[in-house]
Amino acid sequence: MAFLTIPNVNISGMAVAVPKEIQALGECRSFVPGEAEKVSALTGIIERHIAPEGKVCSDYCVVAAEKLIESLGWEKETVDGLIYVSVSRDYIEPNTANVIQGRLGLPQSCYAIDVPMACTGYCYGLSLAASLLTTGSLKRVLLMVGDTQSKLVSPLDKTLWPLTGDAGTVTALEYKEGAKPMYFHMAGDGKRYEAIIAPSSGVREPTTSASLEDIEIDAGVIRNRTHMAMDGMSVFSFAISTVPKSIVEFCEHFNIEMNSCDYLLLHQANKYIDEKIRKRLKFTAEQTPYSIEHYGNTSSGTIPMTMVSQLADVLLAKPCKLLMCGFGAGLAWSSVYVETDSIKVLPVIEY
Repeated sequence: MAFLTIPNVNISGMAVAVPKEIQALGECRSFVPGEAEKVSALTGIIERHIAPEGKVCSDYCVVAAEKLIESLGWEKETVDGLIYVSVSRDYIEPNTANVIQGRLGLPQSCYAIDVPMACTGYCYGLSLAASLLTTGSLKRVLLMVGDTQSKLVSPLDKTLWPLTGDAGTVTALEYKEGAKPMYFHMAGDGKRYEAIIAPSSGVREPTTSASLEDIEIDAGVIRNRTHMAMDGMSVFSFAISTVPKSIVEFCEHFNIEMNSCDYLLLHQANKYIDEKIRKRLKFTAEQTPYSIEHYGNTSSGTIPMTMVSQLADVLLAKPCKLLMCGFGAGLAWSSVYVETDSIKVLPVIEY
């Protein structure tokens, strides 16, 4: 089983950039009167930041990275690795990480790689970054995680568009001998891959003119085959059953006492799902912060978004024991336990 223990890695800083453009939930064109209020009560979402035409996830990651590198006092030539975790890649080819390496002026020796994962992306990205750093061969890595989901979801799909938020996040990690281990667990069920899918988005089903034709799936649900689609009931069932069970197994495997954790950081799927998980695990509301109210579901970026927007002061002021879990497309899920030590967290950047 994919249980990992990775020592000698420290999270040094974090930054998030979001679009200046804000869209209230009530602006969804597919809602009938009164529907926005019901969806808001269920999901916890009031508004989201939506990227305008011409701006994509990598743009927000670059802005956040520039600010964070400056704030940490890092010289760019000391950055040894760059991991870009997103399904919002600039191109199928080349890797967006290589494009970002060039835009930031990082050294040609920089290890740069794309990881095309969505909701579990931050946890997987942390495991990769930590794995690169743990021996000391690499000293500094930038982990960029986020999505511009508004480019992937139909604005006429009331089941997904109201949930969608855009953001780019950056986590700066360093080799630190003696740093407390990070613990990881990764799992997935590829037999259920169709639960969240954009069918005509790769080489399996190439995009054609037919792929771009809008189809009315249901009342208020219009999309084409390049857009993301979700089997809501299947995902809901998976989230409230598999996820809490997996977190319990993870904690038992590593002898982590949940009641000793300061915060439970869940992928911000929607508040109804996350509250089900929180209550099953017996965490308090105060231990389970949310960023979904003003930022929506930012896919792979939700956990760092919550850390930056809700926990900036406490993460800087004192060590924290964090239990994280990402879950979603794949279907995949991943848990992480990390003990932090004074993370420099920048205010949310609007760009």
